[in-house]
Amino acid sequence: MIILGIETSCDETSAAVVRNGTEVLCNIIASTKDVFAQSGGVVPEDAARRQVELILPVLHSAITDAGLSYADIDAIAITKGPGLMGSLLVGVMAARTLSLVHNIPLIGVHHTLGHLSSIWLEHSEEPTFPCLTLSVSGGHSDLWLRSSHTDGKLIGKTKDDAAGEAFDKGAAMLGLPYPGGPSIAKAAESGDASAFNFPIALSKEKTCDFSFSGLKNSLRLAIQKHDGDLEKLRPNLAASYQEAICAQLCHRVSHALTLYPDVKEVHTVGGVSANSRLREMLQGNISPCALRTPKTIPYCTDNAAMIASAGYFIQLEKPKEAYEAFITSTSTSL
Repeated sequence: MIILGIETSCDETSAAVVRNGTEVLCNIIASTKDVFAQSGGVVPEDAARRQVELILPVLHSAITDAGLSYADIDAIAITKGPGLMGSLLVGVMAARTLSLVHNIPLIGVHHTLGHLSSIWLEHSEEPTFPCLTLSVSGGHSDLWLRSSHTDGKLIGKTKDDAAGEAFDKGAAMLGLPYPGGPSIAKAAESGDASAFNFPIALSKEKTCDFSFSGLKNSLRLAIQKHDGDLEKLRPNLAASYQEAICAQLCHRVSHALTLYPDVKEVHTVGGVSANSRLREMLQGNISPCALRTPKTIPYCTDNAAMIASAGYFIQLEKPKEAYEAFITSTSTSL
């Protein structure tokens, strides 16, 4: 089955063609992160306007690069939420139009399931269920216990801010560019992660939830205390802050594994999963479980290939059921 995926939940405009949920024929991503670096973050109205400008060229490039026509497409998978309303509507309307014009079935995909499905893209070995999936990005920090591609239980989520947002806000406080995750990771390379003892929230609670608001405040206070030495201390602050974020994520995964001993694998997906320190720490905390991450960095961030993959598995496992049975919070509907 060949599926055209469309992803426009935030500032990336992406279209991809994927065969049978795993084989990526093309994955086009038009990112405006350089534009929003000037404003220190995504401006929703500007993001929607750029989606309008980019959606048709991106769709044309995807079909052309895949060497196909719309007659070859079996279904269109579209991100239906959550995300920025204006951006989502651009993708949804494009998908609806293509569906009507070319008589192609339409599949609405929750953005989070897209990330959860990114592990299957271009991996030669089939991942094993049950698995524990840490999904962390700028908009969410979730921990899922999954029994199949489309069945799972949310066992942990952030009580306030997402890990990716903590990276972005922390970078802004440190005078580092947007997006915050890569810039903090780069600054941390020359820093000492033990220089500052930042708190690990909820570490004594019997929960799989996350919280990053207190950590952000601790960074703010540390910067205020050492304001005159910020330039010199920035690498140490960045390294210590990154360590605290990763330590909290790893602590929750380790705790979840004690609650669910039948788990065979741990997956980490989403933008923050690209962080090499997080991957290193997870690898050292989940033995004997195997760790799986997206095959390439573009599959960690928002992309249409993961949406196409998720659409395939929805069709395969639940062709007659609404996807809301798995995750119900959506920002728009099809």
